[in-house]
Amino acid sequence: MNISVVGTGYVGLVVGACLAETGNDVICADVVESKIDGLKRNILPIYEPGLEDLVERNQQDGRLSFTTDISKAIASADVLFIAVGTPPDEDGSADLQHVLSVAREVGKHMTREMVIVTKSTVPVGTAKKVATEVGKSARFPFHMCSNPEFLKEGAAVDDFMKPDRVVLGVASAFARDVMAEIYAPFVRTGNPIIFMDIASAEMTKYAANGMLATRISFMNEIANLCERVGANVDMVRKGIGSDSRIGPSFLFPGPGYGGSCFPKDVKALVRTGVEMGMGLQILAAVEDVNERQKLRLGEKIREAIGEDLNGLHIAVWGLAFKPQTDDMRDAPSLTLIDDLLSAGATVCAHDPAAMKEARHRLGDRIQFAETNYDALTNADALVVITDWNEYRHPDFNRVKDALRRPVVVDGRNLYDPEKMREHGIRYYSMGRTTVEHAAPERVGEYA
Repeated sequence: MNISVVGTGYVGLVVGACLAETGNDVICADVVESKIDGLKRNILPIYEPGLEDLVERNQQDGRLSFTTDISKAIASADVLFIAVGTPPDEDGSADLQHVLSVAREVGKHMTREMVIVTKSTVPVGTAKKVATEVGKSARFPFHMCSNPEFLKEGAAVDDFMKPDRVVLGVASAFARDVMAEIYAPFVRTGNPIIFMDIASAEMTKYAANGMLATRISFMNEIANLCERVGANVDMVRKGIGSDSRIGPSFLFPGPGYGGSCFPKDVKALVRTGVEMGMGLQILAAVEDVNERQKLRLGEKIREAIGEDLNGLHIAVWGLAFKPQTDDMRDAPSLTLIDDLLSAGATVCAHDPAAMKEARHRLGDRIQFAETNYDALTNADALVVITDWNEYRHPDFNRVKDALRRPVVVDGRNLYDPEKMREHGIRYYSMGRTTVEHAAPERVGEYA
């Protein structure tokens, strides 16, 4: 099948490469010339495990190509996926200008009956708007489909190749049959293709991300309460996660969610509620809790070494919003770094994948270390923000020796408080009482 994908970001590039892997002829189009030039040379604009191999192999085999000529991509397509960005407007609503711009081009350049798929995360009613724009100049029949993506950054290739489910909102038997054929290779083990109306498919994506964001904010509030009452959030998490009605996923406390999906989608869903004349109070609270949670690491640093951070030097491990990605959009690290710099501190940071992106965002406002241990030199505290595997089992003697003060603030609960105590490290984590886990001889030393 001839498939075209407009947009080569996290979603579009994964979609194009994975569909080419199953034998389709795929053209990925983007207006950013430098990005397309890089992709033609197998230089990816994002870090995503497994994706580079897919792109290189399918380009070499002739099933995958890249172009800046949007009209060419449209003209050759039996199925066209729209996977351009939908950034939030100032009011939180999804900005559809790029989606609708592609729709207008589709109407002008389509050469045959076509299925048009909205793959970008878009609010309810977007497919109708796309159909209206296409219909203004279309000379051939077309069929709309909403196919929301459920790709986790850091595991996007596996998520696409082995999906839990495929959600397809369709309005015609033609679209249903074509999309069922495209996705048949990915559901051979029996995971479902769920067909529904288009509006329900559009809502499903937002509802899923809203639910996951709610779990994160809920557990962060529980973690904060655990600290007040002397409970251990790790035990609480295991206790409630073993309930089959709840399950163990997305119950880990941390410094707040970030990335390209949760912040944007929660805002957009709240805004949709406002536009429909109803306040989505739970999701508004989820957003508020998350913004406050991003301040917790700064609060813990002050708890550990005092309110006055002027002239202090802080080491940071982790800049991306999660491991296995270089994405720093709405990352908690940015909130912490702004807090520290505003307080007069200096920062040296390390991340296994996000250093290039961090330099682009932060410039010379902070220092960057070649290794995680290099970041520790003469630091007054270490803050762990992203739970990369590389940070899970450090040499704690080396950590303590490098730091000017033996203080570790762990935003991901990677370390055993008792072991940190044995190493003589003052250890602050999320939802686990601080004082009883601190090294006795160190308690109060830097208050």
